[in-house]
Amino acid sequence: MTSEAASHPARSPRDYKSDIKPVWCPGCGDYSVLMSISKALAELDAAPEEVAIISGIGCSSRIPAYSSTYGFHGVHGRALPLATGLKVARPDLTVLAAGGDGDGFSIGGNHFLHACRRNIDITYIVMDNKVYGMTKGQPSPTTEPDWDSALAPGGTGISPFKPLVIALAAGANFIARGFAGDPNRVTRLIVEAIRHPGFSFVEILSPCVTFRPDQREWKQTTHEAVVEGTDDPGRAARRLMTDDGFNVGVLYYGERQPFQPSLDGSGESVADLEREFVL
Repeated sequence: MTSEAASHPARSPRDYKSDIKPVWCPGCGDYSVLMSISKALAELDAAPEEVAIISGIGCSSRIPAYSSTYGFHGVHGRALPLATGLKVARPDLTVLAAGGDGDGFSIGGNHFLHACRRNIDITYIVMDNKVYGMTKGQPSPTTEPDWDSALAPGGTGISPFKPLVIALAAGANFIARGFAGDPNRVTRLIVEAIRHPGFSFVEILSPCVTFRPDQREWKQTTHEAVVEGTDDPGRAARRLMTDDGFNVGVLYYGERQPFQPSLDGSGESVADLEREFVL
């Protein structure tokens, strides 16, 4: 135990929760994910003032408000550029980005690609419920093509976005999938993701039982991946060829060094920088 760790009592998940009561619908998987994030930070013994959680727009993007760490609730689809900028400016912080499948893979889809490619040392947690829950149940990028609803009669007929496939192809350094109904496993995955250097992506199947009551079956549908995680991208790609979307566990842990732009050490203050832009 380091002298720093010995200087304070052991932290508990409660230390990472704010006084704001979550207002998600009953049965929402995001309650469990919030708990798993808090448990993971406690296991890592991360000082709350040295953690920042960045989000965009959506039900899951409320997580910064429910956490006692630093946080920023940005605009739709922009969690990753905000998190990237923060990590570049403050490499000493543990930076997490949180959001949903609509926020992350629709308007934020291009940012997702380039965050994987850049390999900045941040952890991206996406709560995937395959629907736009906050705006009353429209199909999202990950919705099944034959999901029949009042807002998409007969289904969209469009092949769904495959987050793990895209993450691997774009260069993410750690890729995993969990299920909100198994919070202990999700906690372990988040711990591994934060510890692994570079861009870590964790997709969490997080049911929206309000607009997708069929997702109650996910508890029986999710299953342990039959193949363990690998550092070989070719092997990971072959595993994805038979992925049914419900395998849980680590898919890939890469060995690329994180990208961290060097700071020039010019010592310019914020005031100095502002003066450069005065007309």
